[in-house]
Amino acid sequence: MTSTRIIGAGSFVPDRVIDNDRIVKAIPGWTADQILQKSGIRERRFLWDFDERTGKAIPPPADVWPRTGTDMCEAALRLALASARVDANELDALFLVNATADVPDFCHDALQLHKRFGMRSDAYADQFNSGCGGALYRLHLIRPLIESGACKTVALVAANLASAFLDRDVYTDPVVSADGKQLSGFLSMYLFGDGAAALILRAEDATDASGIIASVSGADYSALMIREGGGAMLAPMSGRGTLGQFAYVIDGAKVAQCFLPFMRQCLDGVLAKCPQPAPPIGRYYLHQANKRLVEAFVQSANLPLDRVAMHMDRYGNTTAAGTLILLAEDVANGVVKLGSGEVVLFAAIGAGIHYAAHVIRL
Repeated sequence: MTSTRIIGAGSFVPDRVIDNDRIVKAIPGWTADQILQKSGIRERRFLWDFDERTGKAIPPPADVWPRTGTDMCEAALRLALASARVDANELDALFLVNATADVPDFCHDALQLHKRFGMRSDAYADQFNSGCGGALYRLHLIRPLIESGACKTVALVAANLASAFLDRDVYTDPVVSADGKQLSGFLSMYLFGDGAAALILRAEDATDASGIIASVSGADYSALMIREGGGAMLAPMSGRGTLGQFAYVIDGAKVAQCFLPFMRQCLDGVLAKCPQPAPPIGRYYLHQANKRLVEAFVQSANLPLDRVAMHMDRYGNTTAAGTLILLAEDVANGVVKLGSGEVVLFAAIGAGIHYAAHVIRL
């Protein structure tokens, strides 16, 4: 039998720190203290800077690297390949998950990475437009590709580039949800941060008991996150939409309502498939939606807080990249070690809804 094992991990988080005091100057709505109180976020990292006076993003100069979401993905993937001691030519597939693509059509960002790394022409390059649960959801689809023998070595990459979308006019324009509720676009600019991460997954002989032990995933339509602008129905500059419909808008009340039950569904579902993993779970990588929500879930599920990785207070929500960044940083810092046999648990839900969980022996 074959198992799906993580053999490499890497991440990239920008150096630019944006604290709450600065973001509220550009995008008014809450105070800096309200952001901290409601979300637990003190700061987030942005790749792009912005003008506090106009509330507009400032693109980096053309000669600055990294300057795009694809650049961040490249940086993370290079570290992951080095961690795995794998050459890019060995990759049979590359799957990229994001909702803030540099160019939204034709799998642009994934194909750019395919080209930059000189991957074989017969190696897959696919892009998956999804939110916070997307990387773990895609991992559940990658697993059978590997364990069936269709692919041996696969890269899973996830990224978020919130800073490029910062625009006061867009994020303070009123948005009304499908159920008639007025939502605040500014919340997205407070919660989201930039970053990318990559995992290298490889088919291994299951006799060593390493790899993915159990997985669950699911889909359930619920608009936790709304971006109505774009596509055929509300094309840019068509006169059919408003500025606010081009914002990424969180339905905060709906997220708070859905987070605990869906995360509990993930946890219960995956542990039902391996109720007593050996050794016991040593680290939990949970979706960094909102620090207060994560803390409430940890308490309700009676999880040991000291084993729950957390970076929401420093990085904000990096959507699909979040759980992968947590693992990559733990590997880099020696908190966990790939190939050690330690058992970890991943769980995330996200806009759509896509949700998934995995128990993995490293």
